Amino acid sequence: MPSLALAGRFIAAHARTRYSRQHMSRLQDRMLRRLLNHAWDHSPYYRERFAAAGISRADLATIELHRLPTIDKQELMQHFDTLVTDPALKLDDLRAFDADESDPASTYLGRYHVVHSSGSTGKPGYFVYDDCAWNRMLAAITRGALWNRSLPWVVRFLFRRPRVAFIAATDGRYGGVMAVGDGVSDLGLEQISLDINMPLEQWIVHINVFKPTVIIGYPSAIKILMRMVDEGHIHISPERIISCGEPMDPGLRAQITNTFGCAVINFYGASESLALGVESDPTDGMVLFDDMNLIEVDDGQMYLTSLTNYTQPLIRYRISDRLQLIDSERAAARFDGVSLADPSLTNRQYPFTRSHVLLSRNEDMLWFDDGRGGREFLHPLAIEGFCVEGLLDYQFAKTGDKAFTMVAERRAQADENNIRTQVDEQMRQILHSKRLDHIAFDIIFVDHIMPDPRTGKKRLVVTCHCDASTMGKAV
Repeated sequence: MPSLALAGRFIAAHARTRYSRQHMSRLQDRMLRRLLNHAWDHSPYYRERFAAAGISRADLATIELHRLPTIDKQELMQHFDTLVTDPALKLDDLRAFDADESDPASTYLGRYHVVHSSGSTGKPGYFVYDDCAWNRMLAAITRGALWNRSLPWVVRFLFRRPRVAFIAATDGRYGGVMAVGDGVSDLGLEQISLDINMPLEQWIVHINVFKPTVIIGYPSAIKILMRMVDEGHIHISPERIISCGEPMDPGLRAQITNTFGCAVINFYGASESLALGVESDPTDGMVLFDDMNLIEVDDGQMYLTSLTNYTQPLIRYRISDRLQLIDSERAAARFDGVSLADPSLTNRQYPFTRSHVLLSRNEDMLWFDDGRGGREFLHPLAIEGFCVEGLLDYQFAKTGDKAFTMVAERRAQADENNIRTQVDEQMRQILHSKRLDHIAFDIIFVDHIMPDPRTGKKRLVVTCHCDASTMGKAV
């Protein structure tokens, strides 16, 4: 039976989609002022940063958003202990908790939900949500999954007891797996989680037995599922597909629609804010959840202010994703004052800002001969969680159908042999889980791994038929 608390929060979140743009702007402004004052009162880091910028507590009642200092992930982690608003939260303790506690559903100190970022743009970080922020995120995620539907439709849909399959990286405290697990449980629905490290033949068995009516997962995983349907290995009739965790290619969306004949929802979230937006009609753009966040775009750079997280305030936090607000010429005026919003930026049906997600992560899959006459894959998100002392950065270069190389960048004084030993052990475990023990794997150390010049982000996987002297460069 669905949780009455989640049902109430969902109804409230759904009601906000019917606000006027003016009402939404006033709500954003109230939430921002409350967040700023809370950060001043309870976060030594923000109090010092604001004061250093010549901002007093009284200024927070009217200050324009663009006058506040920005922050990035490196600074967030560097000042974690003084940025959070609960002195009981310490970064070293969170790392130990993450390492020791294998159950992603467990909470820290009985009240904090800890999300471990994937580390696709550098060293992994930790993002902490208290129960209130977490529950509001779950309601917004549920709203996104059931986007563009009326409340009566939602009631009828849930009454039919849909079965939910989640296909993603499920072996860590990733925000998606934690939020989907909690949200589906609160709705009282049956669910199954398939890890991307699971061999494909096990996918086939589990999915054919479970017969999901809702599929949530990475677009790359859904693409593989679609191929297995086309080949006759899987027989399912989903009513709704929710893509998340990676950019959704328009061509892939069309293929999914043609194969399954059901609604395809593209959900946009991040570790820093699990509910950023949703896209149901690509011609109308991505609808950003203005009741959850304030998002700025300045010269292609995205800044996030999460309006619901009071435990770990993120105020003008720089994210490496690239957005373009629709009608961007007028968008520049939007953040001269928080409550000023041009109607042309908002969805015609909803009071939310619209955007195009231009250049977010879009990694290739690593496909190999499985040694049994078929093909098997390694997903980038399954191999980017390495935690090895002295390892600064890494990239994977596929060098053949049965071989790949890890291009590694280490700290100046780090022991190369120690890194090699630890990485080899972890990678062999991953290969074994996919029954790819026959795949040749090597490690090459380089001075620097360069980002993709198009996106500013390091590509985790490149296809490279080259020698060691050229590895580490964006391909």
